[in-house]
Amino acid sequence: MQVERVIISGGGTGGHIFPALAIANEIRHRFPDADILFVGALNRMEMEKVPAAGYKIIGLPVTGFPRKPGIKMLSFVVGLLKSNRLAKQIILDFKPQIAIGVGGFASGPLLRTAARNGIPTLIQEQNSYAGITNKLLGKSAISICVAYDKMDRYFPAEKIIYTGNPVRENLLKQIDNKNEAYNFYNLKNPGKVVLIVGGSLGARSVNDAVLQNIESIAKSGIEVIWQTGSIYYKGIIEKLQDKAPSNLHIHEFLTRMDLAYAAADIIVSRAGAGTISELCLIGKPVILLPSPNVAEDHQTKNALSLTEKGAAITIPDRAINEKLIEEAVRLINSPEECTRLSENIKKLAKPMATQQIVDEVVKLIQK
Repeated sequence: MQVERVIISGGGTGGHIFPALAIANEIRHRFPDADILFVGALNRMEMEKVPAAGYKIIGLPVTGFPRKPGIKMLSFVVGLLKSNRLAKQIILDFKPQIAIGVGGFASGPLLRTAARNGIPTLIQEQNSYAGITNKLLGKSAISICVAYDKMDRYFPAEKIIYTGNPVRENLLKQIDNKNEAYNFYNLKNPGKVVLIVGGSLGARSVNDAVLQNIESIAKSGIEVIWQTGSIYYKGIIEKLQDKAPSNLHIHEFLTRMDLAYAAADIIVSRAGAGTISELCLIGKPVILLPSPNVAEDHQTKNALSLTEKGAAITIPDRAINEKLIEEAVRLINSPEECTRLSENIKKLAKPMATQQIVDEVVKLIQK
């Protein structure tokens, strides 16, 4: 069966875009002549990231549903109506064999229109708490690929396929020689390395917690690789000036995340669904810091799904100033607990997630 024309729709955040690109890359790997079209939301990050990855994208003027009545509600309705018309035209012109939704504003109009025109639709839900768009689309989707159990709370059980989340391909490559990682990040104390990341843009509360515990870090006997994020890096450097201890390695963005993961003995991170999927594959002890500034507090739900299985430690955002560095130092000096956390998180890894999702895409086209 030849896969010839596929639409992938959604975006808004890296948590939606990276899985979408992983799926597209797997389709292109199997079917080099396949025509893959992305449909995103105008002025969102997919309009930059998708073309940079070598794929065509069309933007829709759709926005998120306003939480309060007002002028934003009017612009939302106007944008939705325009998006519905554009989605219909895209379906008529491109004639896809299947439409894949990865969550985000744009997937709503596109997948709903595809289903109405008899095009099979597949949803990929990354989180343990389903987003509003995917919950609505689940009624008409044929298959729903998920990464967590108990998702029949949101979707018809007979449609659910437990695949896990696609992850960035370069992170799946194992690094046998840790010396490359230690040299790259100028680390002098192997075995006592903590990696702290708050996302590519950064996380204010995580950065504040590190700043407030500079003296504790200096006395800790550990080395810290700290990704501040692009928004906060300059201000942090100006604030610290020459006061940063030698065991604190400050980076705006980690261009070699694979080497950072290889060097780390424990990892401190936000709890986005894609990040958690990567951490399960990496299999190292993890402290999760769920962001409270996300829809339906889904990062807390993601984190607790691991903590309940003894696969991670969760610190709520309100407590990280007091507990983050203290808990990281305690954990890295507790080898038995590190081993237990590592073993438990590895059990949750789904290394074949992308391949299984594309297998389902092929099945739906064959039907």
